[in-house]
Amino acid sequence: MRLQPIWLAGLALLLSACEGGGDPVEQALREASAAHQAAATETTAEIEAKSSTPAADTPAADQAYVEAAIEEHLAAIARAESTLRETSDPALRQLARTPIAARKAEIAALQAWRPANTSAE
Repeated sequence: MRLQPIWLAGLALLLSACEGGGDPVEQALREASAAHQAAATETTAEIEAKSSTPAADTPAADQAYVEAAIEEHLAAIARAESTLRETSDPALRQLARTPIAARKAEIAALQAWRPANTSAE
């Protein structure tokens, strides 16, 4: 009876020292976890390098942005002016007045950026 605890301890030591021993499910989980970790640590540069779409840093893209931004600002000004015409609530009128001057200034800055040969509006 005294040999049984020693025998069990020896068997446990032997099994723990074996390479490749252990639960195969746990090993598969460790490997999957390592693969997921490696995939998650890809840098942004590596991801962009794999991308087939080139960066949109072109004069045409810049011009498209400027035109779209001007249109958005004009629409916001029109909405604010409509609100000023249609409401008598002082707080709402103040909220409508606030963006008008700022949007007009941004439109002027965007138009100043626009090359001389493109006069859209």
